[in-house]
Amino acid sequence: MSGSTIVAPATAPGRAAVGIIRLSGPSATATALTLTGIPLPPPRRPALRLFRDPADGQPIDRGLLLWFAGPASFTGEDVVELQHHGSPGVQRALLRACLAAAPGVLPAEPGDFTRRAFRNGRLDLSQVEALADLIDASSALQARQALRQLDGELGNACRRWSSRLVTALAAAEAEIDFAPDQDLPGGLVEAALPEAASVRAEIVAALASADRGQRLRDGLVVAVVGAPNAGKSSLVNRLARREAALVTPHPGTTRDVIEVELELAGMPVTLLDTAGLRDATDPVERLGIELARRRAAAADLRLLVVDATAPAVMPVEPPVLVVASKADLAAAPDGMMPLSCVTGAGFDGLEAALANRAAGLLGDGSALVTAERHAGALRDAAAALERLSAVGPADLRAEELRLAVAALGRITGTVGTEDILDRIFARFCIGK
Repeated sequence: MSGSTIVAPATAPGRAAVGIIRLSGPSATATALTLTGIPLPPPRRPALRLFRDPADGQPIDRGLLLWFAGPASFTGEDVVELQHHGSPGVQRALLRACLAAAPGVLPAEPGDFTRRAFRNGRLDLSQVEALADLIDASSALQARQALRQLDGELGNACRRWSSRLVTALAAAEAEIDFAPDQDLPGGLVEAALPEAASVRAEIVAALASADRGQRLRDGLVVAVVGAPNAGKSSLVNRLARREAALVTPHPGTTRDVIEVELELAGMPVTLLDTAGLRDATDPVERLGIELARRRAAAADLRLLVVDATAPAVMPVEPPVLVVASKADLAAAPDGMMPLSCVTGAGFDGLEAALANRAAGLLGDGSALVTAERHAGALRDAAAALERLSAVGPADLRAEELRLAVAALGRITGTVGTEDILDRIFARFCIGK
């Protein structure tokens, strides 16, 4: 598809005030000219145009035409945007018109626009992943973190580390390739070892924030646990401010784990509403309880809900925050936070307590490493640099330096395989 032009909606389907159709490729401007019959405006300057069907000349819609001349565009190619009235009918008619307006125009596949930006050097692979994270961000903290990565924070660090290691690798190659009688000073690799050790120390320091960064990327997971009918689902609904979980007076209503995403003080939190913990006889309920135990064990925090009218505290591994529900009917036991899902009493304090716990685990959201793929590549680079000091011959040291540089290149995409690229770009919608 390298010589083709791709087209797709850049806005979500459905009724809206404005919709956008985006084209990228060599026929993008010819398509726009066919649809309007008027020369394009200067780049980056929107102009009002009447869009017509090339088959019969009938008008489709009146909207804004905007084009970005390559290579100074998102994809590095000529990019045209048709900003139309956001009805599904107009969108479908414009897409059909674009596909018929010029040769070589094809419907875009998921991630095609961003893949072209990567292929044309507009984004490195870490920025591509950051863009997907920004689109998927459900909290302000996630959005800020993704924007930092999109600005090249991780990619720039990898390029700096790689540049310093390539200098050391050049010294190793020189020591290997040139004979002693060519007046090349000895010990070039030995002299480069402190710089390689410094790079390794910086990589290890970056890896120290990996757990926090991945937790920020995925959201803090809070498992809501307790006995049946303790008020877990009611608590989840109250925090979510919607009926996310089914609430009935019958024990064992919740059989599966229900995930609810919300934002607390700008931080991403995923609540897990789990099955009530008890000795169940029903085989389906037993499966739900076992799943609840496993998910709770893997959560970042466990929120233990105790019925204030019949307090019975069950053992839950830390970290745990204990609350007493139904506090409108009975006083909360000492040491428990009183809550009432009926009156809402205590929920401001619970949200503050959860936000404080989240802040302790997420920090200010400034983590250089936020994805396991990046962490794995950095661990490989650090391991190669650690082995570097243990091997003696220059050729072995050169090989460890090559492995470290290649590991860093996997993060930015200078070294990679097609299956990795396919997995990354599959996260995108068709119009991105």
